[in-house]
Amino acid sequence: MSRVTRLSRRLRRALASLAAGTTLVGLSTLPAATAQAHQDPRSVIRYTEYGVPHITAGNYTNLGLGYGYAAAKDNLCVLAETYLTVNGERSRHLGPKTPANPGLGVAGDSLSSDLYFQRTKESGTVERLLRQAPPNGPDPKAVRMVRGYVQGYNRYLRETGKDGISDPACRGKAWVRPITELDVYRHLHAIATVVGTGGVMDGITKARPPAADSGKQPAAARAGSPAARTAPAATTALPAGTADKLAAAVRAARGDGELGSNAIGAGSRGTATGGSVLLANPHYPWQGPRRFWQSQLTIPGELDVSGAGLLGIPAVMIGHNDQVAWSHTVSTAATYGLYEVPLVPGHPTRYLVDGKPEEMTSHRVSVRVRNPDGTLGTVTRTLWDTRYGPVISAGPGGVPLPWGRTAYTVRDANAGNLRALSTWMGLGRSRDTGDVRRVLSHSLGVPWVNTVATDRRGTALYADLQVVPHVTDDLAARCSTPMGEQIFRMSGVSILDGGRGDCAWGTDADAVAPGLLGPHRLPALSRTDYVTSANDSPWLANPAAPLTGYPRGVGDTGTPRSFRTQQNILAAQRRLAGTDGLPGRGFTRDTMARTLFTQHSRVAALAADDTATMCRAFPGGRAPSADGPVDVASACRALARWDGRYTLDSRGSLLFERFVLKAAAVAGGPWLTPFVPKDPVHTPRTLATGNAAVQRAFGDAAAELKAAGIPLDAPLGSHQSVTRAGERIPVPGAPHQLGVLNVVTPVWDPAAGPTDVHSGSSFLQVTEFPRGGPPRASTLLAYGQSTDPTSPHHTDQTRLFSRGTWVPERFTPREILASPALRTQVLTRD
Repeated sequence: MSRVTRLSRRLRRALASLAAGTTLVGLSTLPAATAQAHQDPRSVIRYTEYGVPHITAGNYTNLGLGYGYAAAKDNLCVLAETYLTVNGERSRHLGPKTPANPGLGVAGDSLSSDLYFQRTKESGTVERLLRQAPPNGPDPKAVRMVRGYVQGYNRYLRETGKDGISDPACRGKAWVRPITELDVYRHLHAIATVVGTGGVMDGITKARPPAADSGKQPAAARAGSPAARTAPAATTALPAGTADKLAAAVRAARGDGELGSNAIGAGSRGTATGGSVLLANPHYPWQGPRRFWQSQLTIPGELDVSGAGLLGIPAVMIGHNDQVAWSHTVSTAATYGLYEVPLVPGHPTRYLVDGKPEEMTSHRVSVRVRNPDGTLGTVTRTLWDTRYGPVISAGPGGVPLPWGRTAYTVRDANAGNLRALSTWMGLGRSRDTGDVRRVLSHSLGVPWVNTVATDRRGTALYADLQVVPHVTDDLAARCSTPMGEQIFRMSGVSILDGGRGDCAWGTDADAVAPGLLGPHRLPALSRTDYVTSANDSPWLANPAAPLTGYPRGVGDTGTPRSFRTQQNILAAQRRLAGTDGLPGRGFTRDTMARTLFTQHSRVAALAADDTATMCRAFPGGRAPSADGPVDVASACRALARWDGRYTLDSRGSLLFERFVLKAAAVAGGPWLTPFVPKDPVHTPRTLATGNAAVQRAFGDAAAELKAAGIPLDAPLGSHQSVTRAGERIPVPGAPHQLGVLNVVTPVWDPAAGPTDVHSGSSFLQVTEFPRGGPPRASTLLAYGQSTDPTSPHHTDQTRLFSRGTWVPERFTPREILASPALRTQVLTRD
């Protein structure tokens, strides 16, 4: 018998013994074996089905060791590229014109990304935050977790060597290197700011002052004059439609684009057993550093949490312990704002605040770049800051904001947020939803997401307790620029007059940092029936108890909900009433999982029949399109038989999807019955089939499919798929505009149709707390644990996702040790 086998058997016996004690006494009481465990220098990684690691250690450093080692083993190349990015070194190794890393911000190329991150490095922001005491600085447990993570990552790299990396994406590459703790914190900070300053990288790095104007300064703007303190800023002229484009870009960046989510939390009155059930369904990119990675993290007597986190963040960000489950969805809250500062005429880098001139701060930033001939050169740019933050030449979505008579500058409320890791670790130790609420309130560390949680006591919680700028409705009314008034009304993002000192963000006494709204201003709701979230504002977390009274910067009220929000609410209401076609009433783990994968489309429920009727009415079976009449006879037959779901065998669903995406752009909307605030879950409705633009949208969709070589009545699974390591895997689901809970955002190729998945359902988890016994959970990681195409866990769960098959979670030690796929690896810290 080998030493490894004997050790594995001893570990099984020891852990099984510990399991019995932990199950009986719970985590709040320290078992006798735990004291010894805290002194144990080892990290034990037990792999179960689909490569899920269950990591046990006696302290946070050793827990991080196992986490870092296992994460690097599965995803070394993606992680190495992440650290390359946040250190501003992409241009040096990959070239300045290569695409930027899309998971860490929005930049046109690697050069823009490097300039942004190099400026962040040189600012020392992360180092200053690390020197702060908790909660603004990381707590000691988070520090030890990061320290161990770095040791584990570097250990795996050392054992493997660059040339021994199995993933060809980075095998032998010079940019693969050992990491430091600062690399991890820079990555965490990049994630926190990804929808703020990270969303306008090009705007920051390409902002250039105009040529100095030698004209005389108007009397009302002369520095120090009384008139200058009250006169409005002379606003730079912007192209028509800028406000609408900017508001649309803001919405697309949070919830309507690549980042979104669903969550349903059912309490004791919303379940069949009187316990609670939570659905976690984040919609995130399928490639890059914003992929999730699943794990279980255990320190006996201290922590036992299972779920997933974004690659490189050593914590469970969405998951459960034995008492609480939680998830996040991207919030409507604005986490950043803009200022428009009046410039001193003739001095484009000098601006006025209360009539007094202030100099912008210039920063000469240099990055190394690889030239086409392989030599290295240097690119240097001067970037500019005001007291509010970086000067920008473009806002979200690249909408131009010219630097002219005034300049625009961005302030990111998450620029000082290094609290997120401590928050997620605190959530992992919570004992009920009250604890969840206290952790969120104490740290205000989650950067741009809200939280839905359930607990063993049968309580469901919705909480938008996160980072939000202290821009009250009163401040916005007093200080918004003319365009800012429109943007704030449409999106909640402020554009304030930077020429007035009284327009600075405020601060609440209960906020953890200056410039933030305190928890008492932020919405939260506890229920025993249900709460939901699908990236709309907090207003209808539960329609029976609408949330109101919060600042516009948090979200709106009385406005149309997305069709996905409607589907979320209706799914909960029908399950509680037992009218959804599933057995019984109230949620169980099984019915919650089945609810997600029924693939029902809310828009199909509202418009599929009308669409089929419209289709049959086209003269000669030919619909109008931009390129002339198109034969849709086969589509009419398929739509007449379609059940309104996005399953692999559904026919007509792909055409309906393309039609809905085009009809959404029809002037005035495609609906006869408009939105009614008193009936927000059932309006708008009734397709305007007599509208020529709606008819043309249908014909254009049909022509689009024909151009891609797709029959109008083709099964969805015949064309919507991903290809991984040469294997084609069909994928169910649809874009969020269809009101489908299982969101899939395909990459559309005009010549071939949907050829890949850009983003969508990623880590799925349903957690049930029955009245007695341990939690029961089902999980599914849609793209698998590993980005390495040579790994057996590169596509194994993608095949399950294709079939709608869940993985029964192994949570207790006894369940883990019973896994037929069990593999154990023991690491000892150097």
